[in-house]
Amino acid sequence: MTIIVAFKDLREFIEKAREIGQLHVVEGADLDDDVGSLTEIVAENEIHPMLLFEKIKGYPEKFRVLSDILTSYARTTLALGMNPNLSKMEVVRQWKEHVKTLSPIPPKEVSEGPVTQNIESGGQVDLLKFPAPKWHEKDGGRYIGTASAIIMKDPDTGWVNIGTYRCQVHDANTLGIYISPGHHGRILREKYWSKGESCPVAATFGQDPAIAITGAYAVPYGMSELDFAGWLRDEPIEVIKGPLTGLPIPATAEIAIEGEIPPPEKESRVEGPFGEWPGYYAHGAMDEPVIRVKSVMYRNDPIIAGSPPLKPHLRILGVPFGAAAIWNQLEEMAVPDVRGVWTYASSSASGGGQPFIVISIKQRYPGHAKQAAMVPIGGRTGAYLGRYVVVVDEDIDPTNLEEVVWAIASRSEPAESIDIVRGTWSTYIDPRMSPGKKASGDITNSRAIILATRPYEWINEFPPVNAIDPETRAKAEQKWRAELDSMNLHS
Repeated sequence: MTIIVAFKDLREFIEKAREIGQLHVVEGADLDDDVGSLTEIVAENEIHPMLLFEKIKGYPEKFRVLSDILTSYARTTLALGMNPNLSKMEVVRQWKEHVKTLSPIPPKEVSEGPVTQNIESGGQVDLLKFPAPKWHEKDGGRYIGTASAIIMKDPDTGWVNIGTYRCQVHDANTLGIYISPGHHGRILREKYWSKGESCPVAATFGQDPAIAITGAYAVPYGMSELDFAGWLRDEPIEVIKGPLTGLPIPATAEIAIEGEIPPPEKESRVEGPFGEWPGYYAHGAMDEPVIRVKSVMYRNDPIIAGSPPLKPHLRILGVPFGAAAIWNQLEEMAVPDVRGVWTYASSSASGGGQPFIVISIKQRYPGHAKQAAMVPIGGRTGAYLGRYVVVVDEDIDPTNLEEVVWAIASRSEPAESIDIVRGTWSTYIDPRMSPGKKASGDITNSRAIILATRPYEWINEFPPVNAIDPETRAKAEQKWRAELDSMNLHS
């Protein structure tokens, strides 16, 4: 299957969502009390629309905020041009195969685009005029950047990186920015700081789905996310050359800024707290670097794209890109007969944490299950703020948490089936990390491996399952289809 993100900008995606009943417009909301609350309440339902906030109190009528963009299965498959009727595991399978065909397409530079409709610099810059919401009740301020694309360039190689990092509005021309240790943007800015220089930066706060997906995806170090997004679109991403930084800025972005991140010893401000993706305010309010904003570009009637982290909920489900990335890592490491991978309580894309990973395999030899469990712990996608890796047999559906729990409860023996790996990559937003560890800079945690599989050494003697087998089920469903339909079981 060919997967193409066909939308050239955020507005095309909004209109398509409106056309198929996936958009709801909210008028008259308050930035502090309403936008974040409605975003969370709506997203808790498995089937829910995207929200477009218009006529926000205290702001120009057409300065808008969009939220719950890719928090549903239907809209994520829409963005990817995939069939929403596919099973969850089939969507993951198709995505993992598509990624293997990656052929980067470099961006195309243009002289202007919709984002250049309004350009303000120097004393004209006023970030406070944009309706940046307070997304969570206890957030330390308003955040314009939750679905942002932060653009930086490696000072040594020229490699352009795009990452999604949170941005707090401090004042008219200053943003706070938090990047967890180990992420590419943090590595790049530290290269400038080591030279005693400020890090040039550009950022957009509303962009087409290809760039939005790519900004949060674990694109390999050294590959430009713009090239990856071009491959997703099957055509070059049009960019303008930032007049102040020279950085490539997507031409169809809603809002874009240019500026610099000075070394923290020269300027930093208290940033946060902020409700992060694990579901907690674990990072607290701390001194963090800032972006000195020197220029702002924006479209007429701009739209801020919001993707605030929400407390993980099993019904908040887009496509788990992390699962596909882990599946590919397993195949790259020559782990045979992987039947499926799924992640729970994770961030939206493979670039974020995957704290609960489930791998289904058909066991072929002693140690096969343990081999599978070890791969995501060392791979880029599963390494960051992980917690548990569970391996199950091929008859267990990883997307069905009830089946996974049943496998843990009935096929694992705690004294024999659980291993602990210590000293693994974590982050300051880890809610289980003690204050003492954070203060010392030791931001590592541990991983539990749970082998919820039949013991291979006596697998043929393991008691058989007392459930109907698939062939018998299919015959019964065919024979009694009318009767089953009359019961309205929705199975």
